[in-house]
Formats: sequence, structure tokens, C-alpha cells
Amino acid sequence: MNKNDLISAVADSSGLTRGDAMKAVEGVFEAISGSLKKGDEVRLVGFGTFSVAKRKASTGRNPRTGEPMQIKASSQPKFKAGKGLKDSVN
Repeated sequence: MNKNDLISAVADSSGLTRGDAMKAVEGVFEAISGSLKKGDEVRLVGFGTFSVAKRKASTGRNPRTGEPMQIKASSQPKFKAGKGLKDSVN
């Protein structure tokens, strides 16, 4: 399922127009992204938790030359599925 499929599914299940469903889906994505950017966690009970994981700087190797190189510290988005989501898949 891609973003357009998700918008169509939301429109069909909620009775919203496709334009309103697109605004709703975009709003959810923006809210989650904004919270993660601030360093907050987004917890959706029964669905899952979005959070930010900090990765330390490390030394890696260039696969072509084998030379050591520095990898910068970074923040990575993370998702952990909740019990309700896991149960619905199994």
C-alpha cells in the first residue's frame, strides 16, 4: 500500500471526500514528524510507538577502498509495534 492507496482507504472507510482524507493523512504525518523532530515520543495505544534513537559516531570502512572513515552521530526514527497491531497481523 502506498500513500495514495492509504488516502483512498481512509476516504472509503470514513466517508470523507478524497481531498479531506488527504488532508487528514497529511496532518497525521506532519504531527508525528513534528513531535519526533522535537525529540518527543508518539504513543498510539494498541497500534505502536514512534520514537527517536540516537546513534553515536563510529568508525566504518569504505567498501571500495577499505579505508577507515568517520560516521557522524545521528538521530534515527524508530517504530515499535503495539500488542493490538501484532495480534491483528498474526
